[in-house]
Amino acid sequence: MRACVSLTVVALLAIACGGPDAPPVRGVIESDVDGWSFRRYQSVLDVEVWVPNNRAVAHTASYARKEAEKRGRLSEQDVVSAFVTRYQTDAGIERALIKFVRRLAQESGYRVEEREVADVRLVAISGAGETWALWPARRHVVKIGGPGRRDIPESVVEAYGERYPSELKAGALDAPLPGGPEPTKAPEPEEPFDPKNPKPEWKKAKKP
Repeated sequence: MRACVSLTVVALLAIACGGPDAPPVRGVIESDVDGWSFRRYQSVLDVEVWVPNNRAVAHTASYARKEAEKRGRLSEQDVVSAFVTRYQTDAGIERALIKFVRRLAQESGYRVEEREVADVRLVAISGAGETWALWPARRHVVKIGGPGRRDIPESVVEAYGERYPSELKAGALDAPLPGGPEPTKAPEPEEPFDPKNPKPEWKKAKKP
């Protein structure tokens, strides 16, 4: 009987904490990841992938390679950042992310390609001296990498992929954009009436 009670308590604690693979409360993993030491958490005001009519908050964590910490010297290759943006709903996240990475490739000259790392389907972005992995998940966008990096840290991607399974569809970069909300165009301000240059009423009339 005592054993049954103990198992029940453990199960309830796991549910209360969200379980080992549930999204963390503050978005990012605030503990060590295989080969990497957790260093710092920070809330971020700037949301990089903006989704129309879908409010979001961003969180970031930094990690240092444990081997480099033992040596007492960290290079850019020994530091990884993780950004997690949490949205109110799922609506339009994948669409907004694909538009974002296409714009990076077209306007900023980044190399953008779809890849699979640690069983996570993602978009790899490299250029301007930085490398990132980016993917959409349920109500989230996950971004991992950093400036000065030449590769994507597989163990960190794997840890986040377990908590945020990728919803990126195969071939999404070349396929038509998935459905989702578009920004609404703000109404043009009405010009003040000018008695010296009156405009006909039909120009103000709305089209049916």
